[in-house]
Amino acid sequence: QVQLVESGGGLVQAGGSLRLSCAASGRTFTSYTMAWFRQAPGKERELVATIGWSGSRTYYGDSVKGRFTISRDNGKNTVYLQMNSLSPEETAVYYCAGRHYWALGTNSYDYDTWGQGTQVTVSS
Repeated sequence: QVQLVESGGGLVQAGGSLRLSCAASGRTFTSYTMAWFRQAPGKERELVATIGWSGSRTYYGDSVKGRFTISRDNGKNTVYLQMNSLSPEETAVYYCAGRHYWALGTNSYDYDTWGQGTQVTVSS
């Protein structure tokens, strides 16, 4: 079983950038599909991006396409989320998630391993 720990959240001004990291423990990370989700107060958890085992397959939520980039370094057991041109509406807790399966998943119920979340606050 993989355990996930997010870092890199914080306060940023509108239009700014942040890079989130998710460090995974466990020897099976390379066979985990990974994803980033976010949840704002009073809203449902939504998919931001997901990435396959080797990093060659990715999928993005419509609202972040062209601005966010998901990547992974299997040698470091880490997945990243580069976020550019952030807006205040993207203030949320960002969660790293994983599933021990080859197919990309776009729903939160597709994933069975979760980090504790990291707060991202975008000021106007």
